[in-house]
Amino acid sequence: MIFDGRGRPPEPAARPQPETWPDDAITGSCLWHSTVLMNFHGVRVLTDPVFSQRVGPGISPLVLGPKRYVQPALRPPDFAAPDVIVLSHAHFDHFDGASLRAFARDTPIVTARDTGDLLRCRRFRNIHELDWGQSVTIQTRGGELTVTAIEVAHWGARMMRDDHRGYNGYVLERAGASVCFAGDTAYTPAFAKLKDGRRPLDLMLMPIGAYDPWIHAHCSPEQAVAMANAAGARYFVPIHHETFKLSAEPMTEPAQRLRAALAAEPERLLAVSVGETFRVPARAKP
Repeated sequence: MIFDGRGRPPEPAARPQPETWPDDAITGSCLWHSTVLMNFHGVRVLTDPVFSQRVGPGISPLVLGPKRYVQPALRPPDFAAPDVIVLSHAHFDHFDGASLRAFARDTPIVTARDTGDLLRCRRFRNIHELDWGQSVTIQTRGGELTVTAIEVAHWGARMMRDDHRGYNGYVLERAGASVCFAGDTAYTPAFAKLKDGRRPLDLMLMPIGAYDPWIHAHCSPEQAVAMANAAGARYFVPIHHETFKLSAEPMTEPAQRLRAALAAEPERLLAVSVGETFRVPARAKP
């Protein structure tokens, strides 16, 4: 991870065009790792923004951590400013201070319990810390977005001893539609709670990589599909793969196993690779 002799990582095979995305649907792209840009019925949402060459402790270019395997599909100058940023937890590959500096300090940010200090020290001032089960409704230029923190199986420490920090997945709701951004998680039955007494989720953004040997912290592709099914998700887009070498499995294995796990329902898998654009089909009218 430290002495990586590879040259400049290649560009992804696809490059999204968010300026063309409509305001009456859920359209988006995984720009890399867990960084997803969405137009959610007119509200621009960005999850876990990470655009740096490496992630880890330090100050660029002296960063101690893994180097990316592919360039981001887009960088902040390439798309309109997000209306809301959602941060799942404080790990360096999800919460990158250098990348956050690209955004206005009054951007609403939803983050996990006891992680707001990492934003306040960077002069962000519109911070919403949530614990599991807590919600916030944010008014944006495109309308309201409700974000609810949900239970996942992971941990939140940024360094070795700050394990008081929270770690979340989120359900985002707007215009009668819902998206679950799972952040980082091992297998947990907690996702089944999302199906109780509510209409099915329109989209699940679920991590599928870094499971060998870290299965206690990161789910396998098959487990990811099982949790999406338990949550009642209509469609699936994978995150947390193809970008950083964090574990022993080959870089292409998670996507291969995911396609196999959904081989009987391939229409549910809307996009797989970095830079691919997904659009959630509208629900059939009753």
